[in-house]
Amino acid sequence: MDIPSDRPKADSRTNLRAPLIIQKVHIDGARPAFFGYSKNISKSGMFIATTNPIEAGQQLELEFPLPPPLTGTARCCCEVVWRRPFGSHLPFEPGIGIRFVDMSDEITDQLDEWISEQLEP
Repeated sequence: MDIPSDRPKADSRTNLRAPLIIQKVHIDGARPAFFGYSKNISKSGMFIATTNPIEAGQQLELEFPLPPPLTGTARCCCEVVWRRPFGSHLPFEPGIGIRFVDMSDEITDQLDEWISEQLEP
């Protein structure tokens, strides 16, 4: 499908070469649990492929490694903006679109710079 050249890019979102493992953080101090894989990311949110998508509007604490060559991990509160349940919208994967609620400015700036580098020819 061709995208019209005058259509703006979605928040400079970029596809990841290797999916990031996303963990759901348990606030009570228990060990984080596997939640899904991120397939693309922007400075304001990401898509998480998961077979157990939660409802739009819910908030959750997530932790994920920053995409290489960035180092470290990001941990923040996120809000589910949309969900795609398993078995619907084929051929697309089930999952959720999330918005970062309280991502630190430092991490946001690092992601923005990394995404710009990925988009350069």
